[in-house]
Amino acid sequence: MVSAGDQERGGQIVRVALIGFGPGGAYFHAPLIAATPGLTLSVVVTSDEGRRAQALRDYPGVTVVATAAELWERSSEIDLVVIATPNRSHAPLALAAFDHGVHAVVDKPFAVTAAEGRAAADAARAAGRLLIPYQNRRWDGDFLTVRALLAQEAFGTVHRFESRFDRWRPQATGSWRESGEPGVAGGLLYDLGSHLIDQALLLFGPVAAVYAELDMRRPGVSAEDDVFVSLTHASGVRSHLFASALAAQATPRFRVSGSAASWVKWGLDVQEAALKAGVKPGGAAWGQEPPERWSILGTESASAPVPTQPGDYLAFYAGVAAAIRDDAPPPVHVHEAIAMLDVIEAAQRSALERRVVELTASSV
Repeated sequence: MVSAGDQERGGQIVRVALIGFGPGGAYFHAPLIAATPGLTLSVVVTSDEGRRAQALRDYPGVTVVATAAELWERSSEIDLVVIATPNRSHAPLALAAFDHGVHAVVDKPFAVTAAEGRAAADAARAAGRLLIPYQNRRWDGDFLTVRALLAQEAFGTVHRFESRFDRWRPQATGSWRESGEPGVAGGLLYDLGSHLIDQALLLFGPVAAVYAELDMRRPGVSAEDDVFVSLTHASGVRSHLFASALAAQATPRFRVSGSAASWVKWGLDVQEAALKAGVKPGGAAWGQEPPERWSILGTESASAPVPTQPGDYLAFYAGVAAAIRDDAPPPVHVHEAIAMLDVIEAAQRSALERRVVELTASSV
């Protein structure tokens, strides 16, 4: 999707601005951008002096500005903006990017509501720009493994898919992520739930019915910190999704039950820990899991370990570069993220009204 104007603006190297340099920007975006051929991290937006110093230290030659307004003043110098800010600002910043002729990658959830997401998608289309939701956990090694097993029909007919993101965070932090204030999009349903729902939709397709339990368990929080969502897919598969800040002991990350075999995977993908430890992404060992962490596939009478596919977060940004430079399909389609938001809204209604919510044919 590179026009003649784009060639003048960016040529074959896509110049990237990153808005937000907290943990999300610093760990899950900047290192991957810097390591992806065809992308260069040109500008970081942060008003925090400590983060400013970190960006200048870790990415020599980068320009750091304090506000998005300062970034838009130099919009002719960038081709892509990556938005890693609090949830409520995601869609407004994407709209501003399109107004300035810039493509946008937006961290999950890319909008607070499905309606806001559809409006942002329409704005991107009208501007001739790309709007690419960031769903990096599609490239977790364990998720790549379950996708490969499904392609091999290793489970037979799948009956139930169980997926969990559990944490042990017994004390509230006071973060906006724990706020139930309207429009903030705090709580685990928007946070870890965005990954869980996105993965389930990718594996098993559209959802016909949603049931959810959203609870606030810790003192001082006003948004859910303990989540259960049941999805009945149009395909007949049921997905049971869990996220909790109060899981004092480890639980399986994935469990798949099918007519021929079951599959169980413990432990989290290794890339997050590596990025937080400052390991540069890439190389032969990147995303590799040791054999003791492999999953188990089989039945009561016969089972065997399954090597974990290497995790590959770099594939997302390689796909972004290809979409901008070569008109390739984006690594995540915006309509998939809108479908995820439709499910989140159905889960919210289900929990509030204590009933199963059926999605309309248009949503499915």
